[in-house]
Amino acid sequence: MYSWLQKGCRLNHFFFLICFFRYFIVIDDIQTQAQWKRIKSAFPDDNDGSSRVVVTTTIQSVATACSSENGYVHRMSRLDEKCSKRLFSEKACPKKYLHYDQPDTTAILNKCYGQPLALITMGEFLKSIGWPIGRTCEDACNNIRYHMENGETFGDMRRALMRSYASLGGHALKACLLYFAMFPSDHPMRKKSLLRRWSAEGIVETQASCDAMKLAAENFDELMDRNLIEPIGVSNNGNVKTCQTYGMMREFILQLSVSQNFVTLFCDDKKEAGKYARRLSLHHKNAKDDDRFKNIDLSLVRSLTIFGEACKTVLNFSKYELLRVLDLEKCDDLKDDHIKGICNLLLLKYLSLGGSVTELPEDIAKLEHLEALDVRKTKVNILPVEVFLLPCLMHILGEFRISDKVYKKSVFLKKKTGNEVRKFLSEGKSNIETLAGFITDGSEGFLHLMGHMNRLRKVKIWCKPSAAASSTDWSDLMTAIQQFIQDKKDENSDTTRSLSLHFDECSGDFLDPIQGPCYLSSLKLHGNLTILPQFVVSLRGLKELCLSTTKLTTGVLEALSSLSHLQYLKLIAHEIEDFSIEVHALPRLLRLCFELQRPTFPTIKQGAMRFLVTLQLLCKDINDLSVINIECFEHLEEVILHPRVSQETQKQWEKAAEEHPNGPKVLLFKSGDEAENSNDLLNPAFSRMGISEVCPPLNESASSIVVS
Repeated sequence: MYSWLQKGCRLNHFFFLICFFRYFIVIDDIQTQAQWKRIKSAFPDDNDGSSRVVVTTTIQSVATACSSENGYVHRMSRLDEKCSKRLFSEKACPKKYLHYDQPDTTAILNKCYGQPLALITMGEFLKSIGWPIGRTCEDACNNIRYHMENGETFGDMRRALMRSYASLGGHALKACLLYFAMFPSDHPMRKKSLLRRWSAEGIVETQASCDAMKLAAENFDELMDRNLIEPIGVSNNGNVKTCQTYGMMREFILQLSVSQNFVTLFCDDKKEAGKYARRLSLHHKNAKDDDRFKNIDLSLVRSLTIFGEACKTVLNFSKYELLRVLDLEKCDDLKDDHIKGICNLLLLKYLSLGGSVTELPEDIAKLEHLEALDVRKTKVNILPVEVFLLPCLMHILGEFRISDKVYKKSVFLKKKTGNEVRKFLSEGKSNIETLAGFITDGSEGFLHLMGHMNRLRKVKIWCKPSAAASSTDWSDLMTAIQQFIQDKKDENSDTTRSLSLHFDECSGDFLDPIQGPCYLSSLKLHGNLTILPQFVVSLRGLKELCLSTTKLTTGVLEALSSLSHLQYLKLIAHEIEDFSIEVHALPRLLRLCFELQRPTFPTIKQGAMRFLVTLQLLCKDINDLSVINIECFEHLEEVILHPRVSQETQKQWEKAAEEHPNGPKVLLFKSGDEAENSNDLLNPAFSRMGISEVCPPLNESASSIVVS
């Protein structure tokens, strides 16, 4: 009782102090929202606005939860190259060698990735081995994983990384993180491909209430939320498309995955692998020697990924018995001759091909457990119709025509396989969700079958008229599209449904026959558009729209203004006709992107798009601020400019952002790399809980700072 009373007295005394005195309190490394709720309860709700609470955390969702209504979350940036080199040199170079011509530090700086703890640790380690006159940075980099596991100098960093790993709840989430060791450091990983691999290999297990892909997506989001992986590219709606591991976290993942025999990795020439390998990954010319694989029992391998060249032993697919995941997209030695052996891998669930593959055999019908087929990096032009008979297949990715067994309606009815496909699909047995995508001239009998693919959620189509035909009949294609986008209100209305149409070689008028009611969550139209097709205006649930054409006319833009539920809009054109976006137009729009050859931006009136968060102005010829007035967007968080705008223009936008009440960031767009290294701009007026300068992290674990 005394201890509780004593604790209560201390709490009362603390509450008295913060009620009657100004305070500045720093709370370091909050790990859960529950921790913050307990701490927050000690603070008064009616603060006079002169006090500050600063919270640091590594978890983005915790940072958001800690932020008050008028608070601010600052995401810590890594050090730039200049600051990284200076910090490293301070720790690595003894004073007596300050004027010594230092060796090249590029390799070590790339490994450290601008992270202060990594730079300090590597600097102290190199100093201990006689740098700059001793061993080079390249030597240290080549043995970094050994030193991370055993080196005394690496103790603090090792404990920090292990703490992040140990905090991951459950085996599945840890396995998802270790899986990143399958890929080279310079290889951006596509999120959706990664999720399909996790699902195919059983790293995430299906539950009655949630399928494997949704669980995989939740695990991915958790790793992203904890800043263990970082985004590289994002889609129009802001979702992550590609990602990567980084810095010493990547080295830690490699070291841990290999030591736990989670991945058998060939990325150097130093050691031979053991007999048992569950996941085999070969990187860049380290699999050319057959002798290195003489001890490995390939019959037990469940996942095989190859980057670069590979020896005959590895590509002898008759040796594999348990293979579930096969990624040969970056394999240089893959030929058509290998595909026959792949078709005998009866347990295969994920198949990604590349190299010089030009065709798929009919034997692909043997892969009855296949869930994902990716031929985007191949030279496959014709997809055999047997693919559509695979009962578990959910995702087909590439750019192909459908086999001529269903090419013409008259032929289709006479072919045995064609009739089998029609019967299979008409009975509702198809599980295909993604068909992205196929090339059509409007005459394929396959178009009559799309209506039977009841699970179809994403379709991508290239419309290319036949050169031999004087005119093109698109009626079958329009019927197929009409069936796909039909508004089935009796089904789950929240289901994501996406359509992408490319019609650069024909007029967009062929879309006129499509009528409502229709449902799509995402629509992308690339081609000659003079007016917006009527069905677009009547679409229910449309949240994402991308239009790409030579010239965006006033008629198209006026129609866009009526899309009241649109959240993400991307407009690609050489120029835009003179147009004004009126008050109350696009009330739910969050992200807007203009990609123009000429800076002919529309006039946006005060009150339009009032909840806009991201504005992308991708035109290199922007010269001033007159194109768009950002003051009318009170919730704006970032402005992204073309990387080739002048420095003067960039400074003008940065100044305008500083004067904006919400202090949006000004970034330069980088293809495939949304992550900017420059420091975030700060909001000069954070109301009750604002700050006026960047606070450095209190320790390496802090990646976000919350001011409340």
